[in-house]
Amino acid sequence: MITLYGIKNCDTCAKARKWLDAEGIAHRFFDVRRDGLDAEIVTTWATALGWESLINRRGTTWRNLSDAHKACFADEAGNAAARIALALANPTLVKRPVFDLGGELQVGFKETDKAFIRARLACPD
Repeated sequence: MITLYGIKNCDTCAKARKWLDAEGIAHRFFDVRRDGLDAEIVTTWATALGWESLINRRGTTWRNLSDAHKACFADEAGNAAARIALALANPTLVKRPVFDLGGELQVGFKETDKAFIRARLACPD
């Protein structure tokens, strides 16, 4: 079963949930704001996806970070502990939605992301 990580009032997450329903794809929704993240999940995501793909630099949460906090994400070799702490304290800093396809991760909800999800479900490893 797919786990979709996001926030309840995110338009993109709502579209993703509707799409999964329409496609008949079983899934569970995990609200990162309400249910919270933990360091293990964030570390797994960062390892699999990279911080560049994982952090939403277009949102209000990013804009409200101090310059010192933004500097933690300046390059991929930055302080992992500081990055994880920031993501845990600000779960909306993570791009949404994040799909866990049974251990394989995908972030975003563009047509290419939909195609990726369909392909993984059609050809499970």
